[in-house]
Amino acid sequence: MRRTGSYVKTTTLGETVQAFVPRALPPAEPPLASGDVLERNHRAQLALARLSGVSGLVPSVDWLLYSAIRKEALLTSQIEGTQATLTDLFDDEAGFAVSNTEDVEEVTNYLRAFRFVRDNLRSARGLPISVRLLNEAHKRLLDGARGAGKQPGELRRSQNWIGGTRPGNAVFVPPPPDKVPKLLGDLERFIHEPPKSVLPPLVRVALVHAQFETIHPYLDGNGRIGRLLIAALMEHWQLLPEPLMYLSGYLKQHQAEYYRRLSAVRTEGDWEGWVAFFLEGVEVAAHEAERGIVSLASLIASDRRRLLEAPKATPTSYRLFELLPLMPRFTIEQVRQKLGTSFPTATAAVKLLEGLGIVTELTGQKKNRSFSYQAYVDLLTH
Repeated sequence: MRRTGSYVKTTTLGETVQAFVPRALPPAEPPLASGDVLERNHRAQLALARLSGVSGLVPSVDWLLYSAIRKEALLTSQIEGTQATLTDLFDDEAGFAVSNTEDVEEVTNYLRAFRFVRDNLRSARGLPISVRLLNEAHKRLLDGARGAGKQPGELRRSQNWIGGTRPGNAVFVPPPPDKVPKLLGDLERFIHEPPKSVLPPLVRVALVHAQFETIHPYLDGNGRIGRLLIAALMEHWQLLPEPLMYLSGYLKQHQAEYYRRLSAVRTEGDWEGWVAFFLEGVEVAAHEAERGIVSLASLIASDRRRLLEAPKATPTSYRLFELLPLMPRFTIEQVRQKLGTSFPTATAAVKLLEGLGIVTELTGQKKNRSFSYQAYVDLLTH
């Protein structure tokens, strides 16, 4: 059996426990078995290539990113127990009242962290994938009420544990805090060094995610930052031109196996089982995202056709329609601001789309009314 790390004694909360310190990547003694892994990797890469190709069906890639990034933000937060829904998120962005504001704040914080990482990776002067970049993302993730006492943006200075009510009955005890900087330094090196073996990039993403979760470098938010790292590496290693896939959907659906596979790397040295699970997840998630894009393209095309055939359609109503996938819930005042037009012109455009059944009014009021591109919201939430 392969040994993927060693145990060291550490004392926390008055209990002596065995903390696990992982070996540096890549897996060795023996190296990762390639047969089955290469076949699965090929299928996953094929699914990603198809997903990239099908994104051209929609006139604006921003429409796809708007929904894909929000789905990932939502699902990665739900894995950690957040109860917010996609509709809550759309309502919050439209300025409507939402009941579970703290949960929504966690999801919007993830979006901010995600955008921060992407902006840096896409800028010539931005930070590369590094401990510093992850710390900055972590600071944004834990910004607000729930994260205040969890050292946002800082590596932990105390021993943490996973599962169980106290260190002594924990399911897993990550490395002691004094080992964390070196372990993350080794991980950063693995990401940026030319691979010594011919491990495909997707396999390397799987290894990095598992290693990050094993190091568990923060007091809170490790799962979300670790999954954000997956999306960042997919783009960094040019596996997807844009983050169109929401892998957290698959991980949430198979949450027990997700944790079991990560655990088996530490307890049994089973890197192969984890990598196979991860690659299957990428393949399934890419196919799901592809189906979603086809449905989205078909809905938008048929609604656009209805608008183009409407005798009373105006340039403002066309411009409003193009905004809907980025603003699925809205008020007339928001339309007026976005389109830089007058209130009566914005009202007329909204009324036209409402008359065609493209948007629906939500409040039933005469004033302060809010609207929804409901068929689009339904498509994204089911």
